[in-house]
Amino acid sequence: MRTLARSVALLASLLVLAAAPATAATPKAATPKAAAPKAATRSWTGSWATAPTSTPPTVVTVFEKQTIRQTVHLSSGGGAVRIRLSNEFGDQPLVIGEARVARPAGSDGQRIDPRTDHRVTFGGRTSVTVPAGAPLLSDPVALPVPAGGDLVVSLYLPRRTPGSTLHAFSFQHNFVAAGNATASAAIRPTATMDAWYFLTGVSVASKERRAASVIALGDSITDGANTTPNADHRWPDLLARTFRDHAGLRRLGVLNAGISGNRLLHDPNPPAGSDAESYAAFFGQSALRRFDRDVAAQPDARYLVVLLGVNDLGHPGTTAPASEKVSAADIIEGHRQLIARAHDRGLKVYGATITPFKDDTFGFYNPENEAARQTVNRWIRTSGAYDAVIDFDAALRDPRHPDRLLARYDSGDHLHPNDAGTSAMAAAVPLRLFR
Repeated sequence: MRTLARSVALLASLLVLAAAPATAATPKAATPKAAAPKAATRSWTGSWATAPTSTPPTVVTVFEKQTIRQTVHLSSGGGAVRIRLSNEFGDQPLVIGEARVARPAGSDGQRIDPRTDHRVTFGGRTSVTVPAGAPLLSDPVALPVPAGGDLVVSLYLPRRTPGSTLHAFSFQHNFVAAGNATASAAIRPTATMDAWYFLTGVSVASKERRAASVIALGDSITDGANTTPNADHRWPDLLARTFRDHAGLRRLGVLNAGISGNRLLHDPNPPAGSDAESYAAFFGQSALRRFDRDVAAQPDARYLVVLLGVNDLGHPGTTAPASEKVSAADIIEGHRQLIARAHDRGLKVYGATITPFKDDTFGFYNPENEAARQTVNRWIRTSGAYDAVIDFDAALRDPRHPDRLLARYDSGDHLHPNDAGTSAMAAAVPLRLFR
């Protein structure tokens, strides 16, 4: 994980913002209520999502009297939007002074189209306090958005605010500006971040009776590691693009619940004194622990794709204690739990095979781990426990050396696929599973 440690250290240097002087702000009068949008019959479908994590103790990111302007790529469109904010890893209330949404002007993420700019309200109020440990849904915003388009969300943080809840590996450039710049057509960034802060979901109002959300629950391969930044080339993005090309599937939104470094069975637990202490928190809670938030709570969830297990094999002895070593049987039982919980909620759940990683640069590979991978994949393919199988292993492996990634799909670390590899993954998903 030395390579990852260096990259995370670089990320941390980008994330750290100079805290403004801790002078007390002059108390302001309570924000008056804005007129709440009239209620209307509508079906809300997830269009974009990310899974939040906490931050390592050594990464100190503080916002104060600053605006965060963040871009997200929508999978499905609709006549109105609703955003989900999260303070789920915060230990103090999160004060949002103002929030606005707009469609972008250009591709740099800094500019918005003023004609599409809308203030976001929360119970009719233009500012809101999110309790520690809680998420918050906004009121509907009457902003038509196209499928496959981008949405810019600007949040003003008037008080000293630690960046305690985030998704650290966005592979999307986002920006910080001084003061309340939420309504500015163009901002002057004071910092650039490859992370999403406090924003975890966007849903759209759809008139499509069969609209539904497809959730991709996974690790860095689902999160988009080593794909081109700002290109939306994660395999769930490309699957959403495929859906849009088929009239019968345009009703589907695709939500990315991947977290780099995530494990099925264990939370982050870096060995004391190791480099992993500076980044392991970004790996997020175990998939079993976060299932209710990142899968079951998604709007209009109907389908779940699970790609997990490689970090359960590779982390013990590298970024986790060797005592957390797991067997193929342990991983299979974890998958069974996800299947049971998905079925309890009426979801169709599809199992994806673990992709090859021989000679990876993280130290994951050894013959024992490879044997466990093969055992888990055999179970996914043949047990019938999943409603269907998506064979990412077959799509990415070298036919002559099936324990390796095919060279043209290898990003260079022999574990993560490149843009061509994520395209091959999206192409390997049988569309009949969603008709």
